[in-house]
Amino acid sequence: MRCPFCAHEDSQVKDSRPTEDGASIRRRRQCEDCGARFTTFERIQLRELTVVKSENRREPFDRLKLERSVAIACRKRPVSQERIDKLLSSIQRQLETSGESEMASSRIGEMVMNGLKALDTVAYIRFASVYKDFREAKDFEDFAVTVGEAGRSPEQ
Repeated sequence: MRCPFCAHEDSQVKDSRPTEDGASIRRRRQCEDCGARFTTFERIQLRELTVVKSENRREPFDRLKLERSVAIACRKRPVSQERIDKLLSSIQRQLETSGESEMASSRIGEMVMNGLKALDTVAYIRFASVYKDFREAKDFEDFAVTVGEAGRSPEQ
């Protein structure tokens, strides 16, 4: 593993342990050249997955890109990193076990929307604002009303 500080090719694993969700291994490493310590994560990857974007552009699936999007939606919300990690692992598992090597970005977006809806309503609306390309305040208002109506019981 290349050192992120000095780019030396060799490092020594000092500690390995599973993450809280059990979906990856966290490794503490030390560079053999400069002595700097850093952390890496090792995850299971069942298959290479290609995301089909709009206009049929294709790019490799990037969990970190998905993680950044969800983290932005959840910023300053009472959603723990552990719950976000579980959501991301669940989505990645669904994608990898789908049997398909290519997945439409819209399908991934819907998976994220469904997951965020269960985690936090505000994060759900934030993500939806980008995913559904809200153009004005009325778009937020209309969407928030549908979210509010979906959460009410029939007798309310």
